Amino acid sequence: MKELIRTNDAVLLSFAESLMKDAGIGCFIADQDMSILEGSLGLLPRRFLVAEDDADRARRILIDAGLELNCGNDRLRPFREAESGMTGIPETVDAFHRGRFHLIQPLGQGHRSGMDAMLVASLVSCRGACRVADLGAGAGAAGMAVASRIEEAEVLLVERSPVMADFARRSLALPENAHLADRVSVLEADVSLSGKARAAAGLPDDTFDHVIMNPPFNDAADRRTPDRLKAEAHAMSGDLFEAWIKTAGAIMKPGGQLSLIARPESIAGIIGACGRRFGGLEITPLLPRAGENAVRILVSAIKQSRKRLALRAPLVMHGEGHRFSPEVDDLNNGRAAYHRR
Repeated sequence: MKELIRTNDAVLLSFAESLMKDAGIGCFIADQDMSILEGSLGLLPRRFLVAEDDADRARRILIDAGLELNCGNDRLRPFREAESGMTGIPETVDAFHRGRFHLIQPLGQGHRSGMDAMLVASLVSCRGACRVADLGAGAGAAGMAVASRIEEAEVLLVERSPVMADFARRSLALPENAHLADRVSVLEADVSLSGKARAAAGLPDDTFDHVIMNPPFNDAADRRTPDRLKAEAHAMSGDLFEAWIKTAGAIMKPGGQLSLIARPESIAGIIGACGRRFGGLEITPLLPRAGENAVRILVSAIKQSRKRLALRAPLVMHGEGHRFSPEVDDLNNGRAAYHRR
C-alpha cells in the first residue's frame, strides 16, 4: 500500500474517499481506531493508503482536486498552505463539500473545522429562501456549508474573536467562494449578550429561520492549552448552553429550528437550556461503529413547539472496514440533509 495523505481532518478523508470511489480506486484509512479513541484533540493523524499500482492515478486525482505535494516527499498535504495573514498565524486553505467552498484556517493554533461543522450544517433544510445564523462560527465552516448546499439560504456568521472573524471574512473573499459572498456575511459579536445589548450588536429578535451552533463543549479542566484561540473554541465556561440557547431562542422566528452538535454528556444541560423556549427535541447519537458508544449527539428543536423529545436511531460513522457509511459521507460532503422526523 502507498500512503498519499496523513491528516487528522475527517472531512478531508471523506472527500478523498469519495474521489477514489468515483474513480473506482480502492483505498484504506489506517490508524482510524486510535484517532477515534483520542477524541477531538487532533494529535493523532490518520493515513490514507491506496494500492501501489493505483498510486500514481490516485495522486493525480487528488492533486487535481486541490491537494499539493509536501516538499521533500511524495505525500500529499491537506490542500495548500496560505500566506500568514495580519496576525502572523500560519494558515491553510482547505476545501469542503468536494471543493464547492474553501476555508482559510489557522495552522497549529486555534480551532480547525472538520466533520462536526459539516454534520451540524446538514441539520438545516429549507423550502425556499431562509435566514440562518451560525453562532460561534469560528472561520465559518458550518455556515458556509449551509450556503454551499442550499442556494436560497442567507447566512450570518457570528463570531466573538476578531482573529477568527477575520479568517471568515478572508475566506469569503477567496475566488473559490465568489458564489457565496453575496449570501454570507460576518458579524463580530458576543453570542452571550442579551436584550438591548444583543440587538445593538446586530442580533435583533425574531429574525432567523434557523440557528446552528457548534459550541465549545469540553470542560475547561479537560482542555488546558496555552493556545488562547484553541481554548476559546474548545472549552466551555459556566452556563454556556444556557446563554447560547437563550440567544438562539430570542433571535429566531416562532417555529424556527435550532440545530447543534455536542458531546453526549451535555444532554442534560441542553435539555435544561431549551426549557420552554424549544420543544420537539430530536437527539441523534453519533457512533464511530455499530455497537460502540456515542462520541457526539446531534440535536434539533423547534421554537415554541409542544412536541415531546424523540431519541432517534444512531448515525454510524463507519460501515464495513474504515470507510464512512454512505449516509454520513453524503452529509459530510453536502450531498444530503439530515431531515427531522
